[in-house]
Amino acid sequence: MHELSLAGGILGIVEEARTRERFERVKRLTVEAGALAGVELRSLRFALESLAPGSCIEGAAIEIEVAPGTAWCLACCRSVAIASRTDPCPACAGHRLQPTGGTELKLRELIVQ
Repeated sequence: MHELSLAGGILGIVEEARTRERFERVKRLTVEAGALAGVELRSLRFALESLAPGSCIEGAAIEIEVAPGTAWCLACCRSVAIASRTDPCPACAGHRLQPTGGTELKLRELIVQ
């Protein structure tokens, strides 16, 4: 379950921001996970909620948004939307796709007090 290490990394970033910006706690944490990032969303939420007690994200609303996956089709030279790395090109049904978006995990927003 690599989502636990991802959640630990997110918490580390939040704690660094807390030290730098001097806030007490987080009210809302928004994370963006790309459709092609290989992140299981329910596991990530569970991991964040498991790490929250005793940290500055305890009691925070955790929002996880999904960014769509996009790829460049090498066969038909088009940018296309895909939901999975194994999807064929929706335009030509080819499988020579280079992912161009939706591959990242980002900490999008912190609402703090």
